[in-house]
Amino acid sequence: MLRGLMVLRRAAGLYGGGRGPLPPPPPFRRWRLLGAGLGLAALAVGASAAGDGQEEGHGEKQRQRGPWREGGFGRAVAASRDLLRRVKDEVGAPGIVIGVSVDGKEVWSEGMGYADVENRVPCKPETVLRIASISKSLTMVAVAKLWEEGKLDLDAPVQTYVPEFPEKEYEGKKVTVTTRLLASHLSGIRHYEKDISKVKEEKEKANRVLKTAKDSTKSAQKEKEDRASEKNDLVKASPEREGSNTKSGKKKGEFEHEEYYLKEKFDHVIDSLNIFKNDPLFFKPGSQFLYSTHGFTLLSAVVERAAGQKFTDYMLQIFRDLDMSTTGLDDNEPLIYNRARYYIHNKKGRLINAPYVDNSYKWAGGGFLSTVGDLLKFGNAMLYSYQLGSLTNPPIGQLPGYLKPSTIAMMWTPPNTEVSRDKDGKYGMAWFVAENKQECGFCRHQRHHAFHTGGAVGASSVLLILPEELDSEATRSLSLSPPRGVVVSIICNMQSVSLSSTALKIATEFEKDKSAQWTDLNSSQD
Repeated sequence: MLRGLMVLRRAAGLYGGGRGPLPPPPPFRRWRLLGAGLGLAALAVGASAAGDGQEEGHGEKQRQRGPWREGGFGRAVAASRDLLRRVKDEVGAPGIVIGVSVDGKEVWSEGMGYADVENRVPCKPETVLRIASISKSLTMVAVAKLWEEGKLDLDAPVQTYVPEFPEKEYEGKKVTVTTRLLASHLSGIRHYEKDISKVKEEKEKANRVLKTAKDSTKSAQKEKEDRASEKNDLVKASPEREGSNTKSGKKKGEFEHEEYYLKEKFDHVIDSLNIFKNDPLFFKPGSQFLYSTHGFTLLSAVVERAAGQKFTDYMLQIFRDLDMSTTGLDDNEPLIYNRARYYIHNKKGRLINAPYVDNSYKWAGGGFLSTVGDLLKFGNAMLYSYQLGSLTNPPIGQLPGYLKPSTIAMMWTPPNTEVSRDKDGKYGMAWFVAENKQECGFCRHQRHHAFHTGGAVGASSVLLILPEELDSEATRSLSLSPPRGVVVSIICNMQSVSLSSTALKIATEFEKDKSAQWTDLNSSQD
């Protein structure tokens, strides 16, 4: 608009652009030039509003701050946008939102498609969506904070805090369920599947597949299949529900369980325990991994008692501390600005509105709303706390992390148990963790990173943290200050979309551009 007005004023001889007034045009040309100026002004206004009327690229923000040169991530943004659009199109998602930060600075956020298809409301970085099981990672911060303050014993029986939860037995022997086991999905408490025989069958199949994969020798064809499988993971149609994977003993048809569609309002987390508290354990606590959102409901009751206040109030206080102003409860009653609508595909493949659900029975495990920007803040707070431990001589005035470095290290260290998700990822405490691994020279190098996926009715999500390898040659000689690394958050208003591999690919693209900039910086200094 401003550019158009400048053209208009120049056309009228009123703006000299710093070079003095322009000579007046001949009388017969004045109105023609004035009309041209008005036309250009209208074009400028239209261009500024174009994002509001297009299906793709709504509300794009490419921020270039800190040490990065302007446009330094243009290649990564273009490649990532293309990848994300392909994923969106292949799964038929109405809308998707992404945010990326590099070394603590948000460098790209963008919405694609629609947050509300019927009313043609575009997705944008401020769009509020269900984050599903990423809620578990947020809840873990509350657990860790209480543990650091000495208010919560991770290894005490949960009945110490929640006597309403009955003591358990397994095969006739008394067993102990602790907070640590709940956070690691090792408690034996069921997930949505109530039939233990079906869970055991799925786990046995998964274990056989895993054993076969370990015993087999990798060939060139196998590597090719692995890459193809990894690519398919971007757009697989099977539900990536809250950590879903048959290797963790959960059925692919999780969204078929009635408990997923509860409509009852639970005013207190203690009341939610009635759903599962009297059910038998599926195994001896600590002996196996079984992903369990209900386990996190019990965890929220432990937090409530240890904190001495309502669980939801305590979590909202943590969100304020972390400056996550758009993160809150997935409550249907309040008016929440920029909240999206949710969608699924029916049996004919047609897009329809997701059914109404009330997620108050599982705040801790899958009941929070957020934006990509808030998730980036959260990811960077975790990365900052984690990397402070690597600074032997922190700069004067260096602020502490929200959690201690040793606490984050504990959360991101998987226990010695069976693989909980796939060949690349184990589960720590409310985080999936991929360990640093390279088996052969000049072959695939798996970088250490932490992430959590989410699947809810009508929504899918991922938050991934890729820490920088601090001994890398590009940064070895530079003064390091955390957070150092790439954080990616993606949220989609479509059910059953797998996003973890997409997030890792995007994080890698931005890390490439970052490394290139450091190389250029070092070259210029030489």
